[in-house]
This record gives sequence, structure tokens and C-alpha cells, in this order.
Amino acid sequence: MMNWEQLLSLKRYGDKTKRLRKEQDETRLGFEVDYDRIIFSSAFRSLQDKTQVIPLSKTSFVHTRLTHSLEVSVVGRSLGRVVGKKVLEKHPHLATIHGYRFNDFGAIVAAAALAHDIGNPPFGHSGEKAIGEYFKTGSGIRYKSLLTPKQYQDLIDFEGNANGFKILTESREGVEGGLRLSYATLGAFMKYPKESLPKKPTSHIAHKKYGFFQNEKAFFKDVAEEMGLLPHTIGGEVTYSRHPLTFLVEAADDICYTIIDFEDGINLGLIDEEYALEYLIKLVKDTINISKYNQLTTTADRLSYLRSLAINTLIQEAASIFIDNEEGILSGTFEAALIDKSKYDAQVSDIIKISIDKIYQSQEVTEKEIAGYEILATLLDRYCVAADNFNAGTASNYDKLILRAEGTYFDYESDDLYTRLIGICKYVASLTDGNALLKFQKIRGLQV
Repeated sequence: MMNWEQLLSLKRYGDKTKRLRKEQDETRLGFEVDYDRIIFSSAFRSLQDKTQVIPLSKTSFVHTRLTHSLEVSVVGRSLGRVVGKKVLEKHPHLATIHGYRFNDFGAIVAAAALAHDIGNPPFGHSGEKAIGEYFKTGSGIRYKSLLTPKQYQDLIDFEGNANGFKILTESREGVEGGLRLSYATLGAFMKYPKESLPKKPTSHIAHKKYGFFQNEKAFFKDVAEEMGLLPHTIGGEVTYSRHPLTFLVEAADDICYTIIDFEDGINLGLIDEEYALEYLIKLVKDTINISKYNQLTTTADRLSYLRSLAINTLIQEAASIFIDNEEGILSGTFEAALIDKSKYDAQVSDIIKISIDKIYQSQEVTEKEIAGYEILATLLDRYCVAADNFNAGTASNYDKLILRAEGTYFDYESDDLYTRLIGICKYVASLTDGNALLKFQKIRGLQV
């Protein structure tokens, strides 16, 4: 059984002494420092030009990854506070002896939620697939025999969550431990506490994807063990149970993308307004004030009212499910996403089905994703070939130009092939939609 005192660890990379909650400065709490460090990071700022639904869209009212992340963070903070209040009532020693407050839970979840998409490449989830397919079926397949199975799996199943952990924790010259976030925030961030292999070993939600690249394995284990995450051996490999607050980060994301992507689809004209409002009304039928709703004369106002009600409804539902299942969550036996256990699961599923059909598989999204595949494959190939030739001592003048232009962003001089490749992937993933397109155009000679 995991225990909350360990799970709420204020430790940071490189600490030699224990940070005690009761000794924290209440005006600048460590968990709130995490939030500040994330929001001022260049990786977070780049999310402003990574769209949430429509790749490369310049439509002002469509959410970017940045606005989505801010909204998920706000929802996550509310979830954390509601759960934190109940947890402290159940375990009063956390407050009386150790000094924890219910706002601490909110601050941890808010920070982890703020960073939840920080490792995602341009062009949405198709960007992850484009990077993976370059190494699985594209020119990058040539590396398969030169890497370990796990290293190769990291590449062919390139994962934004693992890349996010790398961004948050990777040491570089003069900057040890990356952003040096508290271990509690890193723990809440780690949705999939396992390596890329074995792939989906069980139906547990924590095994759906993976959470760290091979180069971050040692630090990942340090964080997991410091917080007392429960180890499990599956197929001869050690995985860990989730940090309980990860379920809240996931729920906040699920709530936001379900409701707000749906709202974007309505605003883009991809989903019929009246039809969509009916589905939202079904979700909030237990809390809607019909008299107030009927007084709203514009679709925008009605949509705003229903969105607010829907988000609040799902926050209360997710928090209730968490508290009811706290023991199973702490023992690592609770296996599903909170929203999947909701009494509103059918209504949420209906909304997601419409979003898939009308938004995610729309002609505009499909065409932009196709462009994303070509753009990312081209960039990866140019950078990988240039780095390979440099290390082989056969770099052409063109290779040298590529490395002169881009080589400060990844370690092309490393003797380790995997380090070079994962560094290139991290750099390509860091590009915004617009910047990736611009670099592609310059490489193709379409723009100078």
C-alpha cells in the first residue's frame, strides 16, 4: 500500500536533505514553484503554436495545446482540492503532524496537468505516429539491428509522455535535473510508469502506453522509489503502480478534451449546433437550471453555460469516484480511468464518438495530418543522415550545412547512436506546427 506522506514528496533532483512540508514558506510553496517553472519554460511556450484539434489552424477560437493545457490545469486544480479535502479528513495526521493542506493536492495536480502535453510533437497525435513510422517503416528502419529492442521500441512507438518526462528532467550543461520539479509533481505527471517493452502487457490503464525513454530510466526509478510507488514484475520487467494523483491529471484531461474539443467542433461548423446542444443537455440533466437556460438567447451563451455545467458535473463525479476507490488506488489495484467508471460514461462516449466522426476524421484534419507526416519524415531524415555521416567521417558539405543550422539543438557528436536518435526526435517534437513547416520549406528550397 502506498502512503500519502511519501507520495506528497517535496524532494527535488540533487537534494541532500529532506524537505518538510511544515517548514515550507506558505507564500511560495514548493508545489507552486513547480507550476511557475513549467509556465516560464520555453517548451511550454511552444505549445501556443501546436493546435489541439485542427493542425496548422489559424482560426482564433480553436484551442491550441497551450490553451488546452491551461484549461486542464484549472480543472486539475479543482479536482485536486476537492480530493485533498476528503483525503485530509480521512488521514488527519497528514495535516496535524506533517502540515499538508488540501490546496497542496490542487497545486500538485495543477502543475502536472499544466505539463501533460509538454512533450507532444507538432500536428497532434499524428505527429507521434509520423515519428514512429519513420523508424518502423520509413528510412529509419535501417537502425533496427543497431539498437536494443527497447531502444528501437522507444523510436517506433515515439511517445509524447516519455518525451515530456525527458524535457522536465533531462540534465544539460549548467542545468542539472532539468526543471528540478518536486518528485510529487513528477509522479503525478507519469501516466504510464513503465518502459516501452513489454507493450500493453495488461489491460490496466497505466500500461496503455509507456512513460520514459531508456536514457531516463535511472532517474525514473529514483522518483518511483522515493515516492514508494509499488513495483510489479510483468514479463520479467519491472513496472510501477501509478501515483494516485495521476488519475486526477488524466481525468482533467479527459474532461477538457471531451467537452472542449466538442465545443471547437461546434464553433468550426463541423457539428450541428442544435444537435450538439442536445448531447450536452443529456450530460447535465441532473444539474441544469432550465429556466436560466431558456433565458439565454444566443447559441454561444447556451454553449458556454452547458460547457461550464458539464465540466463541473464531471469534476464532482471524478472526485467522488477517486474517494470511493482510494484504497484500491493506493494499493495499485484500481485499473481504469476515473471517467470510465462514471455514471455519465454513456453520455461522454456519445460525445466522443461524434467528435471522432465529425472533427478528428474531418477532411481538414486528415489533409493537415497527411502534410504533417511528410514534413516530419523529411526533417528526421535530413537530421539523422547528417548526424550519421558526421560520425562516420563522411559528412558532405550539405550535411555540414544542416548541422551548422540545427546541430546546436541535438547532440549529433555523441558516440552513442540511440542518444543521437532520441535527441533528434526530441528536437523535431519540440518544433511548433508553423516552425516545422518553415524548416521543411527551407530544406526543400521552397523558402530562403
